[in-house]
Amino acid sequence: MTDQPGPEFPPAGDRRSPPFVVDERATLDSWLDFHRATLLVKCEGLGDDQLRSRSVPPSTLSLLGLVRHLTEVERSWFRRVLADEDAPSLYCSDDNEDGDFDDVDAADVVAVFAAYEAEVAACRSVAAAHSDLAAVGRRLRHGQEVSLRWIYVHMIEEYARHNGHADLLRQRIDGAVGD
Repeated sequence: MTDQPGPEFPPAGDRRSPPFVVDERATLDSWLDFHRATLLVKCEGLGDDQLRSRSVPPSTLSLLGLVRHLTEVERSWFRRVLADEDAPSLYCSDDNEDGDFDDVDAADVVAVFAAYEAEVAACRSVAAAHSDLAAVGRRLRHGQEVSLRWIYVHMIEEYARHNGHADLLRQRIDGAVGD
């Protein structure tokens, strides 16, 4: 493997801090978009091998794995649970539940980021089709109904946690730190 330049990313300046005074929906949308952009910023400027670089054995955690994982998470909550779409996993299976993290060594980096961008766009569209945050997903999760509000809060939490991992991975790779 060579350490060729990775995919192009939006400049870090395209990441906007969420506004302080807006309604609940705009707050949730802006925080989720902020965390989505943060993940991309953490990957910005790295080559393919750096994006595949693992944290510490035995962990299979990598920046590329995080992008694949969050693609799966977006797809699962917005498209499967909220919209009840037939959206099969892209990287995982019943036989390989951690394929999003484990199978990055031969992954096409450009295709992974294209899939992520496409999934985020599709999920924004699914969410936008619901004007009420109390809207309940069409598919049960562990036998329970799930509201769009809950999905937003969970997604923000999921990104925040994994962006912390991304911070540590990026610092290990090239010493870059920041929010």
